[in-house]
Amino acid sequence: MADPKKKEPLEDIEAAIEEIMADQGKSDLPEDEDVAPEADPLEEVDEVEALRIERDQLKDKFMRALADAENARKRSDRDRREAENYGGSKLARDMLPVYDNMKRAMEAIDDDLREKASGLTEGLELTMRELLNIFSKHGIRILAPEVGDKFDPIEHEAMFEAPVPGTNKGEIIQVMAEGFMLHDRLLRAAQVGVSSNPG
Repeated sequence: MADPKKKEPLEDIEAAIEEIMADQGKSDLPEDEDVAPEADPLEEVDEVEALRIERDQLKDKFMRALADAENARKRSDRDRREAENYGGSKLARDMLPVYDNMKRAMEAIDDDLREKASGLTEGLELTMRELLNIFSKHGIRILAPEVGDKFDPIEHEAMFEAPVPGTNKGEIIQVMAEGFMLHDRLLRAAQVGVSSNPG
């Protein structure tokens, strides 16, 4: 049997190593806090890719914001032009009966009345001319169809139909009131009678 007091050689070696380590006081291995961690190349690639994605998203947002600003500018320009051109359409529409009455008054003047009341007739003519100048200045154009013209449902309003001999179906046979355009919009359709002649 082995003597329990006698040490094994392996234990002596382990004890010697522990003594040497204790004498040095520190391990030769560097401590974690003194050594900078080695950068993982995969993490760097992921970070660069994430920055690229973020840059692309910000660029996309910026381009959308620019497009929105340009669209808003165009919309405001269009709204401004429409306000200039069509803002007075209600007033213009209310002035049309004045034109109709002036035209009827002008048509009622005959040569005899023109001689007797030349000042009155001249005043009516000047007023009518000024009214037409104002219409022209503000983009109001008269639609004056003539008998025999083809009926256009966009510009004309059919007040009646009649089978008039010597006419074709859809021809204008009578003009009751002229129409008006405000720039490119219909202000009032011309009121006409239309032929319903089947021939």
